[in-house]
Amino acid sequence: MFADPADVRHRLDAVDYLVDDGLAMALFLASRLGRPLLLEGEPGVGKTAAAKALARALGADLIRLQCYEGLGVSEALYEWNHQRQLLAIRLAEARQEKLAEADLFTADFLLDRPVLRAVRHPGPVPPVLLIDEIDRADDEFEALLLEFLGEHAVTIPELGTFTAVRPPTVVLTSNRSRDLHDALRRRCLYHWIEYPAPARATEIVRRTVPGAPATLIGAAGAFVARARTLELDKAPGMAESIDWVAALTVLGVTDLLAPGLPATLGALAKTPDDLTQLTAAFPEGTP
Repeated sequence: MFADPADVRHRLDAVDYLVDDGLAMALFLASRLGRPLLLEGEPGVGKTAAAKALARALGADLIRLQCYEGLGVSEALYEWNHQRQLLAIRLAEARQEKLAEADLFTADFLLDRPVLRAVRHPGPVPPVLLIDEIDRADDEFEALLLEFLGEHAVTIPELGTFTAVRPPTVVLTSNRSRDLHDALRRRCLYHWIEYPAPARATEIVRRTVPGAPATLIGAAGAFVARARTLELDKAPGMAESIDWVAALTVLGVTDLLAPGLPATLGALAKTPDDLTQLTAAFPEGTP
């Protein structure tokens, strides 16, 4: 449990995840109030990394549910172990015993998927449940989550309702590829993660790529910030910045004046058009 937002910043700093005041407050309130936290922002700003760092800072297990189109109950909440049920039927037949349908739908045949696993987590530290990129799932999947997000509970028709003894800390992320339903948003605290300020971005890269020269980190950060002002299909986030600086460091580069560096921009660009624009915007004197 965090003492206050400053404690959040300190403990996340200790696991090399740097937060601003807004995100520190959002994480503190989510953990204290037991409310799910919806994090939105451009791809690459560190939404998923925030949940991972939160779990490390709390000494908690991280349970991750990666969302995708068509995600349903059997992948996200729970599933029946059909192979074990079939084996039980065959064993009963071999013994000339009769199995009632209710005998096949007990907890012994239940497979916990991420959401139910978080509800039934034995502790003693509640887990962090990351529901990643929920905007990639269908509208129908959001409806499946409403009971859990509101009550930390999952209802299984054959068994009843499971309610978390120690409610998990729930973090949902979205890249806003579609609008989320109001019912889901109402159940969550909310925070929008901006691209980090230059000083924080520099420190993030320095910690992640410890061998990178300070001059290179500064120059690369300035170019990435300028790149985000271009009309790119996919603006580079922190993940791309880190990849690029790591690539330049491997090449022994100390600044952006070395020849041939535009060939490394594939670490930043994700489409051919973006690569063309970034190459054109690269500092002069770097053929």
